[in-house]
Amino acid sequence: MYIAALFAFLVSFLTTPLVIKLAHHFGALDIPKDNRRVHNKPMPLWGGVAIYVGFFLSMLIFSNIETQKLAGLFISATLILVTGMIDDVKDLGAKTKLVIQIICAGILVKAGFEINYFTNFFGESGYIHLGILSVPVSIIWIVGVTNTVNLIDGLDGLAAGISAIAAVTLGYIAFTNHRYDAAMITLILAGSSAGFLPHNFNPAKIFMGDTGALFLGLILSAISIEGALKGATALTVVVPILALGVPIFDTAFAILRRMINKRPIMEADKGHLHHRMLSTGLNQRKVVLSMYLISALMGAGAIALLKHDYINAVALLAIAAVVVFIPVNKSIEMEKKGRLNGNDG
Repeated sequence: MYIAALFAFLVSFLTTPLVIKLAHHFGALDIPKDNRRVHNKPMPLWGGVAIYVGFFLSMLIFSNIETQKLAGLFISATLILVTGMIDDVKDLGAKTKLVIQIICAGILVKAGFEINYFTNFFGESGYIHLGILSVPVSIIWIVGVTNTVNLIDGLDGLAAGISAIAAVTLGYIAFTNHRYDAAMITLILAGSSAGFLPHNFNPAKIFMGDTGALFLGLILSAISIEGALKGATALTVVVPILALGVPIFDTAFAILRRMINKRPIMEADKGHLHHRMLSTGLNQRKVVLSMYLISALMGAGAIALLKHDYINAVALLAIAAVVVFIPVNKSIEMEKKGRLNGNDG
């Protein structure tokens, strides 16, 4: 498994400089044009192409996943990658991307990446079988996770690093559940994400763009189904949610925030956790490293829950909550003071 991850790392790392040239050639550049951007010069996009190449080349060589599932992964991932590449050059619009994401999710479900049951916490039987609801529930999960990764892609190295941490966590969960093929996939994804990171960490030479964020989200959603949501544990649903905690909770709060403020749910804003941290005066590197820490703590908490080590699980998640609360609270206080000073003036 580790050789497969290392191979994916090397392919992604060596491919990225070629992708930088490709992005410049085709004009796939992120030009800063609003105050949400934290860079001040045009940056090449399409970094997800390098992650994709590293991932699938390693999958073809090392993975023993059944042919139907590999084909489903390849077709859906290629479709989402091409969608991201087009969107990075010419905005496709939220509705168009959503339709394509649903199609990709349908392909994955057809290939066998399907949530068939949830653990029954209260009844005598072990599981609640979803029956005809398994398809829509699976599609909602896949589309939801795909978009959560896309929404946190706001700072150099943030989405790639958190995706790698989440993949390692999901890999451990899959291995614990004796789902070794799924564990192999997660380590390969972690390797390909990590291989891109040296080029993407601040100061970045390239961004992954929607090309990479949508691809990573799609693959993470599929492997969480295969390695965690099909596990025979009372924490079948809770554990993968915690493993993917940073993008899932950040997106959930973003939706809630926009609903409270009566703003469109898909409208971009500067209320995400990384924006809050930046507003307190932390630089990009410190913010990204802090969010890596939060993601790692939540992943470790998920693993502790899986082992029924509830004391350590609560402690790890409490530390993660504190690391989140301090900068968010400081950011809110600064906003209040800014408004008061503005009113006084």
